[in-house]
Amino acid sequence: MDHVDSKILRELQRESNRPVAEIAADLGLSPSACHRRIKALETSGVVVGYAARLSRRKLGLNLMVLVRITLRSQERSVLEGFERAVRAAPDILECHLTSGAEDYTLRVVARDMDDYDRIHRDCLSALPDVSAMQTVFALRPIKHWQGYPIR
Repeated sequence: MDHVDSKILRELQRESNRPVAEIAADLGLSPSACHRRIKALETSGVVVGYAARLSRRKLGLNLMVLVRITLRSQERSVLEGFERAVRAAPDILECHLTSGAEDYTLRVVARDMDDYDRIHRDCLSALPDVSAMQTVFALRPIKHWQGYPIR
């Protein structure tokens, strides 16, 4: 990967649906050379897919919730069982194994408190081997994720 590939990646992260010809023109490349580089980045696994960024609020998802989970033990079977249950739960958007006092941090969105109550009762409280759960409500975003830093 060279500096031209880095520029292409920055452009794709910023707005992935731009025509290749526009990206090529901005970077001083021919469309065919730009297309070849993008395909090579996809083939190598640097680019793993494309997605639209949606407004959670326009979708009626007004609550952003971080849920910190502590499990009853660190046994492999406990971790694997918990992770399997999380993968099967559509209400859980993200799950990260973490260091520190808690074992995992989950990201969940909900329409309102009643919807979060449903998620808590039907999904979160049903997760296996949870010994403690701490819920943190995000009040407002300060900085939205814009992609990885590409140098």
